[in-house]
Amino acid sequence: MPVTRRFPADFLWGAATASYQIEGAVDEDGRGPSIWDTFSRTPGRTLGGDTGDVAADHYHRMSADVALMKDLGLQAYRFSVAWSRIQPTGSGPVNAAGLAFYSRLVDELIAAGIRPVATLYHWDLPQALEDEGGWASRETAVKFAEYARILAEGLGDRVWLWTTLNEPWCSAFLGYASGVHAPGVADDAAALAAVHHLNLGHGLAARAIREVLPEAKVSVTLNLHVTRAASDRPEDVEALRRIDTVANEVFLQPMLEGRYPERLAADTAGITDWSFVHDGDLEAIAVPLDVLGVNYYSTGRVRHRQVAAPVGDGSPGPDGHRSAEHSPWVGAADVEWLPQPGPHTAMGWNIDPQGLTDLLVGLRDRYPTLPLAVTENGAAFDDVPSEDGRVHDERRVAYVHDHLEAVGRALDAGVDVRGYFVWSLLDNFEWAYGYDRRFGIVRVDYDTLERTPKDSALWYREVLRAGGLVPVAEAARLG
Repeated sequence: MPVTRRFPADFLWGAATASYQIEGAVDEDGRGPSIWDTFSRTPGRTLGGDTGDVAADHYHRMSADVALMKDLGLQAYRFSVAWSRIQPTGSGPVNAAGLAFYSRLVDELIAAGIRPVATLYHWDLPQALEDEGGWASRETAVKFAEYARILAEGLGDRVWLWTTLNEPWCSAFLGYASGVHAPGVADDAAALAAVHHLNLGHGLAARAIREVLPEAKVSVTLNLHVTRAASDRPEDVEALRRIDTVANEVFLQPMLEGRYPERLAADTAGITDWSFVHDGDLEAIAVPLDVLGVNYYSTGRVRHRQVAAPVGDGSPGPDGHRSAEHSPWVGAADVEWLPQPGPHTAMGWNIDPQGLTDLLVGLRDRYPTLPLAVTENGAAFDDVPSEDGRVHDERRVAYVHDHLEAVGRALDAGVDVRGYFVWSLLDNFEWAYGYDRRFGIVRVDYDTLERTPKDSALWYREVLRAGGLVPVAEAARLG
């Protein structure tokens, strides 16, 4: 099969999932409730009232799913651990059955020749911790480090890469500002406190892992926003600066530079005084990373809003998460998000592969010695099985192809990109959108739970075999 672009021989090819989105079995083997159990069971919170109670039933089908990964040729699998399976209330004794599940998963991945990449937190906070204040409370960061230590001791050096947090921007601002994600809080001050305690939790957890496993490789995954100003007018440039501060810099600067953005306090002066930042916190947060995980889907464009935004304007930016009452863009009420030209995915997100190249090159320019990995990239489309039983998701194939080409351009520019993880391995519970949006390269029939590799999975397998891009047109001929 022809190869149109070669990738480095040691480039790591993988796929990613998250615990609440695929596992199901929410009441089994000692698992405690998480904020997503509570949120999804609250009327009106998720599309169609869907919950993750069953999801893709990965908890019971784990061995078959690992066999599927092996068949697809995955070199790495990025999964997340459900904190409430390990500690049902977020603290206290270890739930042996929960830890045993992830231990079996890691062992089966290794036996299949697949490197385990474990994410400690992908949004499913134990409900008991939320009842005590959640991420707005400093104590959650402390308990997160205790949980990280338990996992490091229980899974040990079998885990190839440890990731502390997945997309803390979503946890803080969608969870505590707009309220469209669990726990469904709409409190700007709580959101900013959550930002700091997520940062602190990352630093404390990374240190706990390395105390147990001195040679452990540690990372964090950020959904860094690629946003552009609508014009070069000073007010539009300032609008971009305000968004970039709360979208990216509140995580990049403390984690990688040991400081918060200079103008953050002024931007948010009417909301909080940042007194929850204690002496020594920034030193604790700034842990050296072995790799920075980058999640990328789309881009945005902003300008200065001439008239103050009314409550309930429903304009959250480029990530497709909308709220009828509150914006996640804390401290940026005078910024307006503009529609992005198509094409768009089923999420309403624009497709802009060049944004990924720009993001990776920009990170290299700022942090030239820090290795990067694309830890999530993919697209939801309304794909359905054809009469031949196949899922011909040619738009997803084209999306992944074009974004891998964008990674290739970054490699050409000298960026140290170590790997790519497609989102997602399986169709799954897509948070507030329930089961309406399908990101998987493998279709899940939610009635039978049968797995069917889509054309995108078959094409991706050929990419992995070739170690580089193969033509999009080959996808429909694979079987």
